[in-house]
This record gives sequence, C-alpha cells and structure tokens, in this order.
Amino acid sequence: MRLPKTAHTSRPWRIHEIAGDFTVEDVWALPTPGGPDDLARLVRQFANDDRAAGTPLSSPVPRMLFAVRWKLGKLFGWDSPDSGIDSRVRTLRDRLPADLRDGPRGPDLRTAPFTSVYQTHDEWAAETANRTVHGVLHISWVPDGAGGHRGQMAVLTKPNGALGSLYLAGIKPFRYLGVYPALIRAIGAEWRAGGAPAA
Repeated sequence: MRLPKTAHTSRPWRIHEIAGDFTVEDVWALPTPGGPDDLARLVRQFANDDRAAGTPLSSPVPRMLFAVRWKLGKLFGWDSPDSGIDSRVRTLRDRLPADLRDGPRGPDLRTAPFTSVYQTHDEWAAETANRTVHGVLHISWVPDGAGGHRGQMAVLTKPNGALGSLYLAGIKPFRYLGVYPALIRAIGAEWRAGGAPAA
C-alpha cells in the first residue's frame, strides 16, 4: 500500500539528519508483519545475493524494467564509473554522526547497485548514484497499529540537474504501475515463505 510522504517525514528517523537535501519520492507499507526486532531479517532479505523472491530483481516485471534501464544507461553513459558514489557525489557516510559511523553499516545489495550507509535497530539506508540521480533506499520498521510491526520503504532522491528531473518524471509511471507493485508482492511472498509470524 502506498502511503503519504508524512508516514516517513513525521517519524524521527536518523536519515533526516543526513539527507535533508533529498526529496521523498515514495513511501510504501510492506506486507511483512512481525515483532519489534525483525528489521534485521527484512534487511537480510533485501540484500540477498541471489534473485530469490523478495529481492529487488526477483519479479519478472521489475527485472525486465531494470534490464531496459541498464541498457539505456549503457547507451547514454548514465552509469559510467565517474558518475557514481565517491565520483560524481560523495557518499552519505561522510555525513554520518559518530554514533552511526561507528555502528553497524548493514549489507550492500548485490542485485542492484545500492551501497549500505548505516543500520540501526529500526532503520536501514542504502544509496546509489549515477549520471541522473543520487538516491536513497530507506527501510524502516514501524508499529502497524494493531499491536505488531511491519516494514516501511521510502525512496529519497536528489536529481542531477534538468536531466535528473526529466529522468525521474519519465520513470514515474513505470515505478507505480510495474516496479513497486511487483516488488512489494515479492517481498511479502518471501517474508511469508520465511515463516514470519502473523500480524
């Protein structure tokens, strides 16, 4: 279920301290019912190094759209080595306060070009950058309003000039109609298959 941006911005996440110049693009409730300490399990699921259900490229529609995106990126040079983290943009790890910098970093994604920034008990952030955008995937663990907890996913972006703004506007329909629905279904299916407790 898509959520209002305030579902992310109203919570005291640490990401606000380091990504205040990013825009919240999307916020989604994840079908991952569990207890108060289950974020680490969800992060492991996201960072899985194969294409099992629930990883970013696990479903056919996102996999196809990402494949098209990588081909376009290669054609137009969007993903060249000099366009990424610590090349075109500095890593958000450079902005971390000492407690986050010295704490757990969390895993990188192996099926998508996201590098972990930090992980706490209830949030995890990973970043990516290319010629079009500097983006953050923020996964958090929130009360579900019924005595349990669930995951929440927010996507934050900082477009690279006019090209980045046009790129984000151009891919928006594909995100809403193809990528997010399929990804969220896959996340829920893998969570249930892993034996998560009912809400």
